[in-house]
Amino acid sequence: MKSLLILILALLPAVPSVADLRIGAAAVVITPAMGTPLAGYYTPRAADAVHDDLMAKAIVLEQDGSKVALVACDLIGLPRPIVLEARKVIEQNVGIPPDHVMISATHTHTGPQLPIGSARDPSEGDAGVKSQQYAASLPELIARAVKEADGRLASVTLRAGMGREEHLSFNRRFFMKDGTVGWNAGKLNPNIIRPAGPIDPDVPVLLFELPGGKPLVTYVNFAMHLDTVGGAQISADYPGVLSRLLAQVKGPDMLTVFSTGTCGDINHVDVSTREPQKGPEEAARIGTILAAEVLKTYRRLDPVTPAAPRVRSQIVQLALPDISGENLAAARRLAVNFGKGAPTFIQRVNAFKVIDVASRDGRPHDVEVQVIALGDDVALVSLPGEIFVELGQTIKRASPFKHTILVELANGSIGYIPTRRAYAEGNYEPVSARCAAGSGEQLVETALKLLNDLKK
Repeated sequence: MKSLLILILALLPAVPSVADLRIGAAAVVITPAMGTPLAGYYTPRAADAVHDDLMAKAIVLEQDGSKVALVACDLIGLPRPIVLEARKVIEQNVGIPPDHVMISATHTHTGPQLPIGSARDPSEGDAGVKSQQYAASLPELIARAVKEADGRLASVTLRAGMGREEHLSFNRRFFMKDGTVGWNAGKLNPNIIRPAGPIDPDVPVLLFELPGGKPLVTYVNFAMHLDTVGGAQISADYPGVLSRLLAQVKGPDMLTVFSTGTCGDINHVDVSTREPQKGPEEAARIGTILAAEVLKTYRRLDPVTPAAPRVRSQIVQLALPDISGENLAAARRLAVNFGKGAPTFIQRVNAFKVIDVASRDGRPHDVEVQVIALGDDVALVSLPGEIFVELGQTIKRASPFKHTILVELANGSIGYIPTRRAYAEGNYEPVSARCAAGSGEQLVETALKLLNDLKK
């Protein structure tokens, strides 16, 4: 009988063992040199001090031979050529396929201005040289972070959960008494009727822990612009504060990686109060409140069943906005005289848009939508610009994954991507947008297709 049992067991097909989920993490300083042009505004600024360092933070996840990398950089955005070059170096040095690498920017307004092929790029003198040199250095720095993370792979467990913070973010577009839609309409403005759109209070949290429960990585996402510090000091803004505070509680060996949710029309300005909201103190306030919500969320995280990372990626062509009625020569004159008076802010914004769109000679934008699934419950979606919050909420509501994390300004950026409705309403973001109305809805459709493909 014993011999028969042994024979039967020998004839049964082997059950493959499921390998552990492994993760490695690393951070590389990407702070630029003093004098480098700073991003985020329509007036020139150059870095004159460092309040806190900028970082490229990388995590590499591997299971059953499938490997992905998630990188978050303390930058206002990442031009597509830098992403492609970084992916190329990562593939050469680490062996991770390019479409398995998601590289995002947090959107700090106190980081360097990167050449993006725009009329606003720094182009003359020392400022232009420093901007170009910095951009040239980024792919290697990003790849270094991924390589270091890959060299530290260790078995982990993953837990996921959703925090909620309703009092930090505000929609910055408003219905006004004169029938228009205002933008950053000013504190205590009596002409504001109500916000023209919602916020997204979700705070997705992923916690990767070593055996025994020691935290190794926390991944946090929140939908709110990073424009709290201001001035000419380099700073990672409120995510820097968030990271430092969580490390104080969870230990210095834990890396916090922050990505920005869909917040093209969301900022931190509460127009119902006259209280000032600018400077490092405001970043500290926001980072502290957000850290507190993450700490509360840790207690209600659910285990995620491990599975090899799965990836889908698709290039989408987005049409250009119509500039047929614009005067290109007049736009160029406005750009040359930028910052020297006369035209309104919106006229200046439109002038730069017209020049940039004209320079494409009708070529649509080729942008990437990428989805990375971690098991059956968690998926990250990359979107290539500053996405209006309602577009992101549409993806979340229709996603087949329990935890769907939207990462904007990822794998490239083409600027603002409003809803179709917002184009008709006008003001800053639609005027600035380098893509046509309906582009956001195209990205939503593609993201949902990829999410459903991965869920099958």
